Amino acid sequence: MTHSPVTVAAAVHKGKTDGPAVPRRKSNLVVLGGSMVIDGGEGSVIQTLFPVIQAALGLATSALGILAASARLVGAIAGPLWVYLARKLGRKPILAIATGFWGAWGIAAGFAQDFVQLVILYTVMAAGTAAAHAIVPTVIADSFEDRKRGRVVGVLYGGTAAAASLLAPLIGQLANIEDGWRYGFFAFGAINMLFGLLIVIFYKDPGEGASEAQLGSFTQAERDAAEKKITWSKVVGLLRIPSYVILLGSRLLSSHLLLAAFGVVLLVQEYGFDTALAATVMAPFGLGYLAGTFVGGITADWANKLSVNYGRVAFLQFAQVLFAVIAFFATQFDYGSIVPFLALFALVGLAQGLNPGVNRPLVMSVVPPELRGAAFAIFVSVIESIGFAIYTLVGGFLADAIGLKAVMFWLVVVIMLVNALFLTFLYRPYKHDRLKLQAELDDRRDAILAAERAENG
Repeated sequence: MTHSPVTVAAAVHKGKTDGPAVPRRKSNLVVLGGSMVIDGGEGSVIQTLFPVIQAALGLATSALGILAASARLVGAIAGPLWVYLARKLGRKPILAIATGFWGAWGIAAGFAQDFVQLVILYTVMAAGTAAAHAIVPTVIADSFEDRKRGRVVGVLYGGTAAAASLLAPLIGQLANIEDGWRYGFFAFGAINMLFGLLIVIFYKDPGEGASEAQLGSFTQAERDAAEKKITWSKVVGLLRIPSYVILLGSRLLSSHLLLAAFGVVLLVQEYGFDTALAATVMAPFGLGYLAGTFVGGITADWANKLSVNYGRVAFLQFAQVLFAVIAFFATQFDYGSIVPFLALFALVGLAQGLNPGVNRPLVMSVVPPELRGAAFAIFVSVIESIGFAIYTLVGGFLADAIGLKAVMFWLVVVIMLVNALFLTFLYRPYKHDRLKLQAELDDRRDAILAAERAENG
């Protein structure tokens, strides 16, 4: 294959030219985002309706911790497995199965007759959700150039979270219907299966490395020939990227998801609201999260432009402090009305929403394209899942002993401040790791061009 002089010149221009626009990248995000919304809705059935599920099955508060932890722990196994299968079979069929047709397990969860059955079926259902957490960030990285990734991540994660959270008040109304939580599982499971079909019809995979300035002008076959073959040693080698290891540590210290998981139960148990009214806080939380991801993505990209080596790091650190401060006021005081909680949960959502648009691009900036799937599988499916499982299990059992208010203070507010302090260690290695990856991509481009010149004589 030969390239036009313009294309070759663009490929040779080191680090200053975006790759060509990737076809269908926006429509891909629409269909994947819709599937993620429904995945979130399935999870919201447990979080929002737990008080009625608790009453129906005779459960303790710790049962919510067990359900949440089991759902995330299975991701530690399922996420890497989905990534492995996606590399063997292609991302499209795996996304269709795991984030779409897997909804059949959600329908099955609606038929659970006791806690054991619910845990098993809900856990299997959650295994499918792990695929999106690990694979979708790689699709974004392969579809959009670095300078746009923050805002794109913000739009996708913000839009899906906001839509799912807006569904929470509607889900909350199922508390007023006998066995309403079962109908929630039935509905979301069926819609998820529909999205599996939509992925089959409309999704077009961009291919690995398609958005990189150095590689985007070449075919997938040429990029595959230049990339390093993935082996277990290469995957383990991710742990030799200092910036990535620090980001993993920060992810393990990210306890903010505990507030979303126990927020409704907190308002019911500690402040006396009924389930349907307490569930209304998830709508402003979702809208705040949406605003946060938009603001966070744009601001992170601006910070990156301002300082490509330190901007995103500083912004990520700021986001942890802001969340801890707002979470303190959202969980530690009884305001006597739902209205202040609505406002505070909106601000909590905004602060939490700042994270995806900055931490995902940070990972993308230091990890080679072919290893990003494995990197995000470890980052989200393994480390985040282990951390979240620990927090929810400990939080659930501590809630029975000392109350959710105290749990929120120690496991959310304090630990998030520790997280912010920990991120100080990221400043020094990030510049080195980012430049090292750019040099590696330059070498791959040069290797492809050299092979072309040899082939064409």
